[in-house]
Amino acid sequence: MEIKIAPSILSADFSKLGEEIADVVAAGADLIHVDVMDGHFVPNITIGVPVVASLAKTVELPLDVHLMIENPEKFAEPFADALAGEREISQDYIVVHAEACGASGEQGSVDALKKCLEMIQARGVKAGFSVKPGTPIEQYEEALSLADMVLIMTVEPGFGGQKFMEDMMPKVKWLREKLEESEKGDRKLAYEIQVDGGINSETAKVAHDAGAGVLVAGNYVFKAEDRGEAVLSLKSF
Repeated sequence: MEIKIAPSILSADFSKLGEEIADVVAAGADLIHVDVMDGHFVPNITIGVPVVASLAKTVELPLDVHLMIENPEKFAEPFADALAGEREISQDYIVVHAEACGASGEQGSVDALKKCLEMIQARGVKAGFSVKPGTPIEQYEEALSLADMVLIMTVEPGFGGQKFMEDMMPKVKWLREKLEESEKGDRKLAYEIQVDGGINSETAKVAHDAGAGVLVAGNYVFKAEDRGEAVLSLKSF
């Protein structure tokens, strides 16, 4: 199974963000992970639509925009529009949190999540969803057929530098099993499995062995003395 590395710009030096991204691209990154936080769904605030629009003008690799925000359906279209332009946005991802989709009363429901995924895909962008460590992935099984990416958080979302939660690997294995089961049926699933949080050369192997193919790494890549070596170590077991 191919391994893709998505360095998270949350760990980059924002005073020279363009240079930082160019450096990890040269180091062998496959996607650029963009953490968007609103200070409500998670206890931190990062960046918004204007920064994503700027990245879309300069970054050739697929952008993996992770919306850790409340009511993401209100902002999915502006973020999709921010990705549009001269680049081929069908390579990009917008990943929402299943727990955050929907208005009061239906928030976190599988129907609200499905509507959000459909909204993103209607704009020509790949759609994905994520669940926090305490959220069972099984309750969103109905949404798997609409997902291009499913992200399992292996830390509590909101801050970088946390320790990898290996007890999240059953979720990854379950997702891999569902993919394999679908190969035997008429309706094949086609999502990528992503893991985010505490990824290093050791935990990368744990996540990959469980079935993950896309690994988000922040500090491990951006804080490395040799970023090329760091990326390579996440792909070589």
